Order: sequence, then C-alpha cells, then structure tokens
Amino acid sequence: MHLSCAFPPMPDTADHIELAEELGYHRAWVFDTPALQLDVWMTLALAATRTSRIGLGPGVLIPSLRHPMVTASAIAHLVDLAPGRVEIGVGAGFTGRNAMGQRGLKWADVEAYVRTVQTLLAGDVAEVDGAAAQMLHWPGQAPPRPIEVPWRLAVIGPKGMAAAQRLGASIFTSRPSVGSNYEGYPGVTAMVSGAVLDPGEPIDSPRMLATAGPGVAILYHLAHERRDGSVAQMPNGERFAELVAAEPEGLRHLAVHRGHLSQLNDIDRQVLGPEMLARSALAHPAADVPAWLETYAAMGVTEVAYEPMGDIPEALTRLARAAGL
Repeated sequence: MHLSCAFPPMPDTADHIELAEELGYHRAWVFDTPALQLDVWMTLALAATRTSRIGLGPGVLIPSLRHPMVTASAIAHLVDLAPGRVEIGVGAGFTGRNAMGQRGLKWADVEAYVRTVQTLLAGDVAEVDGAAAQMLHWPGQAPPRPIEVPWRLAVIGPKGMAAAQRLGASIFTSRPSVGSNYEGYPGVTAMVSGAVLDPGEPIDSPRMLATAGPGVAILYHLAHERRDGSVAQMPNGERFAELVAAEPEGLRHLAVHRGHLSQLNDIDRQVLGPEMLARSALAHPAADVPAWLETYAAMGVTEVAYEPMGDIPEALTRLARAAGL
C-alpha cells in the first residue's frame, strides 16, 4: 500500500509537494477548489518543475468548473512536464460546487465528461457543445496522441462506484470500512486527515485542533449539505444549525464552507470539541501508525492520501517518520 498526500492549492503548496517527495510520499493530490484557494493546474505545473519522482494529479477536478477541451489540454501539459507521473481525479463536486451554492453533479454527467476528455486525449473527435471537437495540436505543441493517464473518481454511494467501474477507474473514498467490496477497481485511495500525537497529548490540544480540526469540521459541512436534519444528531450539531440559520439565507453556504480542509471558520470554532476531534482518521502516537496503516490495507485500500493541515511541513514530516518512509 502507498502513502500519499493531498493539498489545497495555496502559494506554498509546491514547496510542500517538494518536501513530500524528499520524505518519500508516493503521490501528491491537489484539490480543485477555486472558490477557496488557487488554481489546481498552475500548482501542479509548479510542483512538476520542482520534482522528479512523486506522482501528481488533481484530486479532484469538478467537471462544471472545467471545459473538457481545457481539461484535456491541461492534462497534456502536465504529462509533458511530468511524464509517467500523472493520474487524474474527478468528482461530482462537494465543496467545489457547494461553496458556490450549487448541488453536486449527476454521476451520469460526470461519467460523460470523463469519456469526452478521454476521447480528446486519444486524438479522436468528440462532440463538445453540440459540435465536433478534436485536439488539433501539431507536433511540438503538445505530447503526441493518444495520451493515456489513469483515472480515479471520488465516490460516496453506489451510483459513483458504478460509474467508476464502467470507466475502469480507481476510486477515492473518505469512509472505507471492513467488508467493503472493492473488487473490480484498479485502486482504492482513502483520503484521511488528522495528526500524529505526542505521548500524552490530549485530543483537543491546540496543535491537534489546528492540524486535525479542519478535517473533522467538514463532517458538519457534509451533514448540512445533505439537508436531511442529520447535522442535529452530531455533537453540538443543534448549535451548528443555529449558527448557520443566523446567517443571511442566500449567503449561508459561504459561511459554512470557508476554510474547507485548511482552517477552522467562525462557526466551526464554536462547535468543534474533543468528541468530534476523536473522530479524526489519524489521532495516534507515532508507535501506533504502522498498525493504523495496516487497518486500511486490510480493508482493500491501496493508497492512503494524508491531508496535512496546520503546520503542514511538520505534519508531513511526523507522519512520514512514523510510517517509516
């Protein structure tokens, strides 16, 4: 099983990916969250020019934010910069759409988008916006077609998993479990957040709050977006709902999603306590990390992608050393 990492695209993310390569991480995924951070492709390009071994890819692209021809061209450029190191992640759009007040895409539309981009990368003609489209790049303007890259879909339920199977794609999951059936998928990536604890460090220490807190806070955000009342069943969930309801109706999604997987926003700080922090995927001392990773391998996970927060270089280094990279 591989140990990888995942980052929001920020000004120093290329530095963090360079460090991740030095520490021995397998791959660096970069979020597609333009309402919250910078551009995923520019970040990956910067990282590609500063590294030589670590895998690179968007994790995950949101189709409604990216025209298929623009995506095909961006993939070609990254493949040219980092040949043999590129994998493409795509999703229906949790924060990438919810932060702008939109629901996630239908999986049929995500699947159709991936097939269109794959057709373009193959050098074939695809129908885009009702007309024939093709990558017309001459020799020297892009890598020769076909351009083949592995694909990975961020899935939650059966519709997403079925789409991944039809595409022959690997999957991302944030909630792997014992007994899950991952047969038929080339790979399974578990996205995890948290921190390696110091001996005796409390679960709600200031460092743990900064390093693991944003990853736990999105559980509130996700429950809120389901709009089924489940957020009220969470610790301090009723308070979370009250704070969101106090925001202007047309602006509530902005208040909920500020800081996604990087910082705690004003609402998060008022509800996040030790009971929720204990739900962090990683909240173990260094000695327990190898056994923790083995639990993922036993579930059929082929890659754990760690999302470091707070002091990112420190968090990356702690986990790499604990995992024996």
